[in-house]
Amino acid sequence: MTISREETQEKINRQIFGASKNKPSQAHCVADRYEQWATERPDVPAVLYQDRVLSYADLDAAANQLAVVLHNKGVERGDVVAFGMENRPEFYVGVLALAKLGAVGSLINIQQVGDRLVYSVEKVTPKLVLFGSECIASLQAAWPTPTAPVLVWQDPESPQDAGSYAEDITDVIAAADPGGYDKSWRDGLVAGDMFVYVFTSGTTGFPKAAKLSHVRWLNTGDGMSALLEFRPDDVFYCTLPLYHSAGLMSLTSMCLAVGGTMAMRRKFSVSQFWDDIRKHNVTVTQYIGEMCRYLMAQPEQADDADNPLRAMIGSSIGMDIWAAFKERFAVDQIFEGWGATEANTGMTNVDEKIGAVGRVPFKEMSNIRLVRFDVEADDHIRDENGFLIECEPDQPGEVVARILALPDSAAGRFEGYTDAEATEAKILRNVFEEGDAYFRSGDLMKRDADDYFYFLDRIGDTFRWKSENVSTMEVAEELSGFDGIAFCNCYGVRVPGTEGRAGMVALGLKDGASFDAVGFYKFAKERLAHYAVPLFVRIAEELDMTSTLKMRKVDFQRQGYDPAAMDDPLYVIDDAAGAYVPLNDQALSNAGLAPFDGD
Repeated sequence: MTISREETQEKINRQIFGASKNKPSQAHCVADRYEQWATERPDVPAVLYQDRVLSYADLDAAANQLAVVLHNKGVERGDVVAFGMENRPEFYVGVLALAKLGAVGSLINIQQVGDRLVYSVEKVTPKLVLFGSECIASLQAAWPTPTAPVLVWQDPESPQDAGSYAEDITDVIAAADPGGYDKSWRDGLVAGDMFVYVFTSGTTGFPKAAKLSHVRWLNTGDGMSALLEFRPDDVFYCTLPLYHSAGLMSLTSMCLAVGGTMAMRRKFSVSQFWDDIRKHNVTVTQYIGEMCRYLMAQPEQADDADNPLRAMIGSSIGMDIWAAFKERFAVDQIFEGWGATEANTGMTNVDEKIGAVGRVPFKEMSNIRLVRFDVEADDHIRDENGFLIECEPDQPGEVVARILALPDSAAGRFEGYTDAEATEAKILRNVFEEGDAYFRSGDLMKRDADDYFYFLDRIGDTFRWKSENVSTMEVAEELSGFDGIAFCNCYGVRVPGTEGRAGMVALGLKDGASFDAVGFYKFAKERLAHYAVPLFVRIAEELDMTSTLKMRKVDFQRQGYDPAAMDDPLYVIDDAAGAYVPLNDQALSNAGLAPFDGD
């Protein structure tokens, strides 16, 4: 069915209207939104966790207790507190307490260790550090001599005696009088002020602390809830880490926009996912990375479609499994989208067009543009006047978004990072005219003639081979359809004596499956252009995943096809045999390839 541009824009306008209700100058901030529901819907469950239920009144009172304790420790409006905790109800209590004080929560990726963890904590110069006991050991190991006071909040499931390293405030919080909280402690706070800092993944360097204001958080929830028509009786389900913007900003702000209920789990569990959906009567959840592939890789069950889930919102479901997932699990709506923690824009595929991340039906209504990019030169293509050139349909390019400075509006505003140099590095200036400024996404996409956008790759992930650009995501999606494959990670590796990078895939096999070297060769040759067919295959015992279930590539790229760097079985293409064959010097020679040299 063809959907007109006007129909799509009408839906997008609902989001625009919802996201324009909050202004940077307003006094109504995140804590006020929570307090609103604590007054209007005090007995409605705010958080469901295992068999625990916290109503909005319970959550508000608990946050007041912590706010009193932190205020007594000297935390005031504008102060930064580094906060590290796994997904449990106390995470929401902690973030809300800081919002009640007008302080900024710097949300630490608790999967980090060593120097990266220390960097993230110290980067924001915190007044205090507050960690859950489940995370305190890694902090102490990495940061034995803290430069700020460290507080520990015990996790009943993982108690830890931190000794003299950290002050245990668990009993102090429990004994605090919630009535002792004074709202005047956040006097002067406005929605344009910072709510939290969220760290980027830092896959190519140390993480950057992205700024996230109260107004952006509120507008995200209000806009998406208006667009997707969420209701107060909706139950949302969060399995993504709350220190990540997907969990805390996107999903939580949508729930809070309507006063809904948030069911949560420490981390995504493929075996418990549908049990939780049924137990908590979940109607809305979020996906990211490879979550949907994990679920699809499980053996089919008779009750797969017997669940209350109505809508899923997220990114990277994969064109190859989209329709099959929706049918198998009877999900009414899947809303694929695109955005980033620090981005000043975003897209949602409101038409549910398979494969697309969104649509810009009328570009004059959007700050998004797609500009030509030369992957080999790693630079934009410019016209005779030095300005960037917009892409034609089906022409790949980088997504950029104009940075706006509208009076008392958050629309198109780029809040950047705590690091001014890092902020400036994400800005393109004099893009289409002198004096303009655009946010650089770092994402390669293409758009079709109807202006639906399709994600191709991150800049740097696409590689060049035989004078052609190879999209790692497109290769991975095509090859994931081969029988027995649960996951496919594609990347380019250097081969001595050749230009560009050769294609390599790391495959994760389904339980009980074995690698069919002949069948996979034939499948790849049939599905891919000749230059995109991988030269190397690695059968990975483990696929390195981020905490948001995205596959890492950096270490795999570094190891390349070096047998000494891994225990995993390696194969190389053999056109004469019509198969992938075990990698050795002779097999490499037959393929016209040199042994890996590590340079």
